[in-house]
Amino acid sequence: MTFWNVILTLAQGLTNTTRLFFLTLLGALPLGLVICFGSMNHWAPFARWAERAAARRGEETALTRFGKRCKPVSAVVKFIVWIVRGSPLMIQILIVYYGPGLLFHWPLLPRFSAALITFIINYACYFSEIYRGGIQSIPKGQQEAGQVLGMTKSQIFFKVTLLQVVKRIVPPMGNEFITLVKDTSLVRVIAVYEVIWMGESFIKKGMIWPLFFTAVFYLVFTAVLTALLDLAERKLSYFK
Repeated sequence: MTFWNVILTLAQGLTNTTRLFFLTLLGALPLGLVICFGSMNHWAPFARWAERAAARRGEETALTRFGKRCKPVSAVVKFIVWIVRGSPLMIQILIVYYGPGLLFHWPLLPRFSAALITFIINYACYFSEIYRGGIQSIPKGQQEAGQVLGMTKSQIFFKVTLLQVVKRIVPPMGNEFITLVKDTSLVRVIAVYEVIWMGESFIKKGMIWPLFFTAVFYLVFTAVLTALLDLAERKLSYFK
């Protein structure tokens, strides 16, 4: 088998690795923000609706009662995040793939879909904690200053808070992105053919070097990510 045949075979596995990486980010980044608001008990759209309803009825305590009703939601979200972050990702993949069939006798999900769902939920929980830390790191005095200037809560969040949050969460988000690249190798547990699986398949043919060569794919992938993240940090340096 020629060198280029090995490279083409490994590239087929890299396709699944790349698809899983980008689709996970596409789903986990917005879902993480939703989970973040749930864990912080900050459901801004519903809170504004309750505030307007209270003003129309002349009830000063309606928003407070609404906040109390949302507290169970926050507790449930935090409990789910605790379970997801506290259990191994490999076990979660197995549960999502085999669980519905064993528990409810449902047909098994496609292997790649099961892996994708697991990765989105897992990384959304991690992203939610990064979001939360970034939001809570912004001094409340800035929000009060925005209110004094006549800005609405939405304007304060998007024009003052969010821009600073993005700047602060780039480094920890970058670490999670790099971890995600390497975690994609775990999907081999349900026979999703990613790049390491392809490299390992050559061992049966008496070739060990393709398995080590898979590290080159990960190094290149993470090098590109690191360069993009460094560029993002430089672009956001106007906050200094």
